[in-house]
Amino acid sequence: MVRTLLATSVLALSLGAAGLHAQPAPAPAPAPAAAPAPAAAAQPAANPVDPEAIQALKDMGAHLQSLKRFEVEIDLTAERVLADGQKLQHSATAELQVVRPNKMRVRMSSPRSVRELFYDGKTVTLFTPALKTYSQAEFSDNLGVLVEKLKQRFGIEVPAADLFVWGTPEAPFDAIQSAMFAGQDFVDEVLCNHYAFRQGELDWQIWLSAGANPLPLRLVITNRSDEARPQSVTVFDWKKNPGFKDSTFRFVPPKGASEAKFVPLKTS
Repeated sequence: MVRTLLATSVLALSLGAAGLHAQPAPAPAPAPAAAPAPAAAAQPAANPVDPEAIQALKDMGAHLQSLKRFEVEIDLTAERVLADGQKLQHSATAELQVVRPNKMRVRMSSPRSVRELFYDGKTVTLFTPALKTYSQAEFSDNLGVLVEKLKQRFGIEVPAADLFVWGTPEAPFDAIQSAMFAGQDFVDEVLCNHYAFRQGELDWQIWLSAGANPLPLRLVITNRSDEARPQSVTVFDWKKNPGFKDSTFRFVPPKGASEAKFVPLKTS
């Protein structure tokens, strides 16, 4: 059931007593003024962050970190807002193959481009098949550090990079301003617990598979900094016991491919 916070106001009423007049006689001493009615006790403000919703994220993160091998297919639909307020919708897909702590292969596809990322624990490679070009760099840290370094140094966004953050000390719980349980829904016939969060100028909703081993199956992000409220919708399809081999993560340049250097982002 959706938990709704209701704001209530309290109306304090002052009651005055009517004066009684007796037969002509010395006027009685005036009755003492009635003591003012005690003010209504202030109600404590409702906590906008439901601890159970936060715990659900922690449980999800713990389960994600426990998956040593997994494959997940991601479908992303996002909105772009034109200057006149018209919205355009775009789609993309991604496939992630992962072996913790330090092996990953990612294929990112859209109508505009296809890119592949390989990481075998020693070398990270970004390959663009259409151009037959690839860039490589030595690297030996875990996947959480890798996705952050790629973003900071080269502007390369790994799809669903937060999958490697939840369940670690870097998970952004302090930034969550409100959190609530929004009921249960089905995502592709899987019963899910639905949660909603507010974080800065973003509202986001997540659907976690119900049960002891929760996984994110759907994610919706709304940008409130834009009055058009553009949204992105991500759907996840998980395979917990994939059959890939270590060679999956090793890049072998195809015939005719040429190497190009990673270009770091310019810093001010």
